[in-house]
Amino acid sequence: MKKHTIRIVGGEYRRTRIPVPDIDGLRPTPDRVRETLFNWLHHFWSGNFEGRRVLDLFAGTGALGFEAASRGVEHVQMVEYNIQAVAGLRQMRERLKADNVRIHAGDAFQALSRMRAQPFDLVLVDPPFGHDLLSRVWSRLPPVLGPDSLIYVESEAAVNPPPPFTILRQSKAGHVHFYLLGFDALQKTDNNSEVTD
Repeated sequence: MKKHTIRIVGGEYRRTRIPVPDIDGLRPTPDRVRETLFNWLHHFWSGNFEGRRVLDLFAGTGALGFEAASRGVEHVQMVEYNIQAVAGLRQMRERLKADNVRIHAGDAFQALSRMRAQPFDLVLVDPPFGHDLLSRVWSRLPPVLGPDSLIYVESEAAVNPPPPFTILRQSKAGHVHFYLLGFDALQKTDNNSEVTD
């Protein structure tokens, strides 16, 4: 039986195939959706990916994070809980020799609560569907964001993000809703009280 793969759609690693392990609930972002996302980012970042820091919060296959690395961002931090998926991420990083990618094996919410370094320019939030994980993410994001940070979200249902997040772009592919959000740092103090270590 042929192993399922997806392709990186742009940048240095373009056309490189990423294996998709047989893990329940694993749902890689389709090529067309990734291409749309990075077209959006190209617009908002004026085509300049250099120096950008990216957090891929529920990394899975790493399709989104490796796509960002392929476009030349400075740093990609992946977070993934499933050990089989983590092994796949590490193998892919070694294969690509992607020195700008770091992989953390662990819970996304615990990882968020411990991140207090330089803010991320982009946070990729594509959690497993059917577990209401997105509702738990919002209040934990502000401490890792800067005033110009962007957030990408995929969901099985339409999303109405709470302040301080605003929808900049949105689209739908099949049953998947996807969004690019902006962050209003002036409102972030209201949410910080909800974040616990």
